[in-house]
Amino acid sequence: MKKSCLYTGGGDRGMTSLAGGKRVSKTHPRLEAYGTVDELNSFTGLLITEIRDDTTIDLLQFIQHKLFAVGSSLAAETGDASPESAGQITPENIRRLEEHIDRIDDKLPKMTGFVLPGGCRSAALAHVCRTVCRRAERQIHHLAIESPVEKNVLIFMNRLSDLLFIIARSECIREKGSEIIWDNACS
Repeated sequence: MKKSCLYTGGGDRGMTSLAGGKRVSKTHPRLEAYGTVDELNSFTGLLITEIRDDTTIDLLQFIQHKLFAVGSSLAAETGDASPESAGQITPENIRRLEEHIDRIDDKLPKMTGFVLPGGCRSAALAHVCRTVCRRAERQIHHLAIESPVEKNVLIFMNRLSDLLFIIARSECIREKGSEIIWDNACS
């Protein structure tokens, strides 16, 4: 007897089920939004493997749990979010991100220009997470045009991209000693 059913064949024709059972196209804005949040969660897991600071690791693991809750709420039909995921992004969660942004930023030198992604592996991965987060945020806003989305989810995603940027800066300076600043003369 098979222990689980990982494949059903139900999506072979480009359709899938939302958490409430409704069938939609795999190109539906809701799937684009929660699929990109899942992608961000995966990249965040990869980023964690390169981070050496325990406080940052703890924060990123907290973020992974919140991203799972965001994805879960986005996967549900409007108004059908599971009790486990509904309301899981709170003002306190947003404040936590803001406090970490401020704490890390206080230790960094003033920016002297546009920072280019890269410099070291952990900084580059944080920049990948940041850009995927921005895409997820845009897709969630797109979804919000047709379906209600919790305001705190949108704020959380916006702050998260800022946090990932500041983590990238911090990692680059910690690992390499300096950042890569865009040189307009090279253009």
